[in-house]
Amino acid sequence: MTLKKSAFPVAMLLLTLGGCAVGPDYVRPAPIAAADLPPSFRENWKTAEPQDQSIPVKWWILFKDPNLNALIEQVATSNLSLVAAEANYRSALALVDNARAAYFPTLTGDVSRTRSRSSDLGTGTANVASINAGWEPDLWGGVRRAVEVQDNTALASYANVQAIRLSMQSQLAQTYFQLRVLDAQKELLDRTVEEYRRSLNLTRNQYKSGLVATDSVLLAETQLKSTEAQAIDVGVLRAQYEHAIATLIGKPASTFTIAAIPVGKDTYMPELPDVPVAVPSTLLERRPDVAAAERSVAAANAQIGVAKAAFFPDLTLGASGGYQSSTLAKWLTVPNRIWSVGPSLAATLFDGGAKIALHTQAIAAYDASVASYRLTVLTAFQNVEDTLASLRILKDEALVQRDATRSAVKALDVTMNQYKAGTVNYLNVVTAQTTALSNQRTELTITNSRLLATVQLIAALGGGWNQNSTQSDN
Repeated sequence: MTLKKSAFPVAMLLLTLGGCAVGPDYVRPAPIAAADLPPSFRENWKTAEPQDQSIPVKWWILFKDPNLNALIEQVATSNLSLVAAEANYRSALALVDNARAAYFPTLTGDVSRTRSRSSDLGTGTANVASINAGWEPDLWGGVRRAVEVQDNTALASYANVQAIRLSMQSQLAQTYFQLRVLDAQKELLDRTVEEYRRSLNLTRNQYKSGLVATDSVLLAETQLKSTEAQAIDVGVLRAQYEHAIATLIGKPASTFTIAAIPVGKDTYMPELPDVPVAVPSTLLERRPDVAAAERSVAAANAQIGVAKAAFFPDLTLGASGGYQSSTLAKWLTVPNRIWSVGPSLAATLFDGGAKIALHTQAIAAYDASVASYRLTVLTAFQNVEDTLASLRILKDEALVQRDATRSAVKALDVTMNQYKAGTVNYLNVVTAQTTALSNQRTELTITNSRLLATVQLIAALGGGWNQNSTQSDN
């Protein structure tokens, strides 16, 4: 009864202090000054009506390419960067459990047999079996702040998983589109080679008839061989893109191939979709890298509390019980029972300023994390504005380039007819052929740039991921 009465004031003290947690409570910092938060993006991006106002989670279906769909689906299960990120997330969750374990008492057991000698007692043997319990109440909230650190670190790790997944998906999509553009260029060059071969045969016949000189044949041969070389050179980049896709889906490059799709005049590339653009405030919730940066700020804030709690004394409640005997025969009997119970209070009286330094370091780390968070937000705005501007300009460029290509092809037809009629020499044909081919390849390059910019815009807007999903997983 005496022990229970003496423990009552201690229990009351713990209940009184139980709600105390030193250090600042977390308040999400403003990503940028309120006056600087734009109400809309500067680029007036308009999409077709009607439209879905959100990007689908499987955003790649917007391009309506079954081959792309099948490849990106493999990223979630086979990409090794993503596998490593998910393992890091599981590790972060384990650290949360480890931090929460400090809320509970510890229980240890000990069995020992020792033999000793002293000048007073001579030689003796001690057999000890004991169970020890200890609990350190979280008086100052240090454990709670440590749990906050790990909770927010785990949330940041989860957001990093999403950021890496989005990055790998967008990287695969961009690589795939570049490969398909090369397929289209190869088809264009192969078709052009056939046209140049017919031109060479025509020129040789005209040479035999005495209508043209030797230099015309040589020009036709040079034009043909140069274009054949360009068609072969496309294979180098295509192989590299194919190998890159293999790595992104976790397959050996030597065993992975992507067959070239038969290319049609208007169907050689995936469809360019209209991408709905979020308002700036929504962007801050959609980007996983922004979410990760903000959770890192919360973790750094809680770490200040951990450092501050270290200034206060630690109270430990301990109890042990067991048996001790000099012989094994009557070791585990009531007369040999031992026990102890009682609190202990420990405080650091002098540490040379170590705790002050750690507290100062925690504050500085918080300030750095806030700056990093705000930089991430500003970078997010920049990414969106960059890609919106690129898409707007590339669209205008594509329209102009399409007209230029049509004019170049018409000019080639006219020049070829003039050459057949003998009114111009073959140098004019070569010039017209070079101009037409150059414009056709430029048109493909612009299409490639528009596809890449569209993927980059989707990634800049956070894909189909939402920050709120982190809350449901923990």
